[in-house]
Amino acid sequence: MVEKTLDLQKLVEAVEKEVVEWRRHLHENPELSFQEVETSKYVFEKLESFGNIELSRPTPTSVLGRIIGAKPGKVVALRADMDALPIQEETGLPFASKNGGVMHACGHDGHTAMLLGAAKVLSQLKDEIEGEIRFFFQHAEELFPGGASEMVKAGVTEGIDGVIGVHLGSQIPSGIFTVCYGPVTAATDAFDIDIQGKGGHGSAPNATIDPIAIGVQIINGINQIISRKVDAAQRAVISVTKFNGGTANNIIPDRVSLGGTVRTFDPEVRKQIPVWIEKIAKGITEAHDASYELNYMLGYAPVINEENITKLVEQTIVETFGESKRVIANGIMGGEDFSAFSAEAPGCFVFLGAGSENPAENYPHHHPKFDVKEESLIKGVNYFVRSAFKFLGEK
Repeated sequence: MVEKTLDLQKLVEAVEKEVVEWRRHLHENPELSFQEVETSKYVFEKLESFGNIELSRPTPTSVLGRIIGAKPGKVVALRADMDALPIQEETGLPFASKNGGVMHACGHDGHTAMLLGAAKVLSQLKDEIEGEIRFFFQHAEELFPGGASEMVKAGVTEGIDGVIGVHLGSQIPSGIFTVCYGPVTAATDAFDIDIQGKGGHGSAPNATIDPIAIGVQIINGINQIISRKVDAAQRAVISVTKFNGGTANNIIPDRVSLGGTVRTFDPEVRKQIPVWIEKIAKGITEAHDASYELNYMLGYAPVINEENITKLVEQTIVETFGESKRVIANGIMGGEDFSAFSAEAPGCFVFLGAGSENPAENYPHHHPKFDVKEESLIKGVNYFVRSAFKFLGEK
């Protein structure tokens, strides 16, 4: 067993240079959600070159790989997302984006490269695999309705017993894994409200129905929902992020619009918030003889780590990297469509630090200067490989 472990470590270490090269190629050639034509082609061709992997295209810009082991057993899926963001890169890297206004500003280039590295290692170990390992190279994580749900509809999760994912974190020191039990990321819903009033001259507001004044009252009401309607033990966030209207300093407009985002973990809280927003909009507009239109959009469901597979993954991290590299953490209010996969089978989604020890050097996700420490990539490969073997070896 020790000899096999050493051999496995050598196989992992042997792909490090390639993983960095793959990441840099992907970083230099980013593609937006649902447009990952060249990215998915690149991934498909790399997987094909490894051998021992059955390949298919569940959707036009995603890739499914399957290694069916020599012996029967469980089925585990490993997932990476591949899409980039509509951001103009400002990193100054020698392999910065060649596509204007498009950038890998969330680490998906690293995710894809790490899973390619894991696939190459595991493709060489087909005879030692008991069961099946699937590789989900997913498109469109950044744009609702997301690529994960499309892949699920295409049947990629049929028969799987567990699914494992990882997200690089630029503001976590490189090599640190953060593990959450239960909620990992929040539901990501959104709303827009159009308010119809009656415009007129700014010198005679009494002759108007001022939608700006009404909109301000609605925003104030919405901002009280979390503090006055939601149990303090629950984590939830509502942020009004848009308020548009008006054309001139002396004109009260007919109409304004506002909108924002809602983040929740609890399904009942998630269900109630649109009801409360509607009551506030209805009550305030009726009181001022205005009208409104509410469009409430359900986004990704929260990612909830299942306890047993999370224990297994945590144990794998400790055994592979040491206890000092594992931190137990609470979930974040960001969203992730990994939830579509983990709704179909027990799932575990962790964060892998890819930041500098100096916080001033670490830019947040979705920032034009976002980058990751490439030394973290091989740790992601090791994480995928070891977790897959650990999962399949559990009886």
